[in-house]
Amino acid sequence: MEGTGGSSASAAAPVNQWLLEVSRRFQYFLDKSTPHSTYRWIGTAVLASIYVLRVFYIQGFYIVSYGLGIYLLNLLIGFLSPLVDPELEPSDGPMLPTKGSDEFKPFIRRLPEFKFWYSFTKALCIAFVMTFFSVFDVPVFWPILLCYWIVLFVLTMRRQIAHMIKYKYIPFNLGKQKYSGKRSSASSSGSRAD
Repeated sequence: MEGTGGSSASAAAPVNQWLLEVSRRFQYFLDKSTPHSTYRWIGTAVLASIYVLRVFYIQGFYIVSYGLGIYLLNLLIGFLSPLVDPELEPSDGPMLPTKGSDEFKPFIRRLPEFKFWYSFTKALCIAFVMTFFSVFDVPVFWPILLCYWIVLFVLTMRRQIAHMIKYKYIPFNLGKQKYSGKRSSASSSGSRAD
């Protein structure tokens, strides 16, 4: 009895080792791509263009595209939301400033940019692969799905923007922050010799 279990385990060992090596190599390339956000997003835009061209060319898979759109909208909301929502969770940790005199606290996203990109790209790849299987091509009237998605997007973004205005945060880095406080009397009285 012990011989049968040992032979199947020894046959699976090379496969497991190969999968582990592929996983390590994939993680290595992910780690190398982390600081290159512009190039990552350009690659994802190219993938999205290929997906849109495929769906347009075959005139189908609108349900897959609608599901992809809902998933991407959910990712976008997570990307634009703060880690600790002051409306839902009173926290002892860092909170968003609500008054001009409050201490500056950096915006921390609920979904970091890298995870947003990775999930976005992975969803595009899965949807693209689904377009090769006719079982996912459910016949629907696509203009209704498109209109419903646009309405959902507008309502969700309006709520998100109202939340951003209410709690006074901007989820984007708009460049280096500059201090615009009072100038010291030494610098305003004249130029100093360096």
